[in-house]
Amino acid sequence: MVAERISDAEHAVMTVLWSDSPLTAHEVAERVPPDRGWSANTVKTLLARLVAKQVIAHEADGRRYRYRPLVAQADYVATESRRWLDRLFGGRLTPLVAHLAERNALSVDEIAEIEALLRDLQA
Repeated sequence: MVAERISDAEHAVMTVLWSDSPLTAHEVAERVPPDRGWSANTVKTLLARLVAKQVIAHEADGRRYRYRPLVAQADYVATESRRWLDRLFGGRLTPLVAHLAERNALSVDEIAEIEALLRDLQA
């Protein structure tokens, strides 16, 4: 479980590491979406924050470090989803779906997917 929150910027770094690791800071900086406009120093700062939060680890590789996630992406998503659902909807899924449905935020395909999921859960 992720004890501390991960910022949006830190999440961008985590996404890179979840897709491929271990990586050096330079390799992470090369793979972060270019529209972020981050320097290598910015990426190094974010990596240091993630190490301090114990979300990633680093191992020495000569004069550089290689970084790898300590938290699986699925575990992070599960924890953050639960936090978000608890905070906004009192931990209940039904009000979330009702909220989306009332605002026409669900497509016909999404409604069909939800119906199929519910059928599978009931079986």
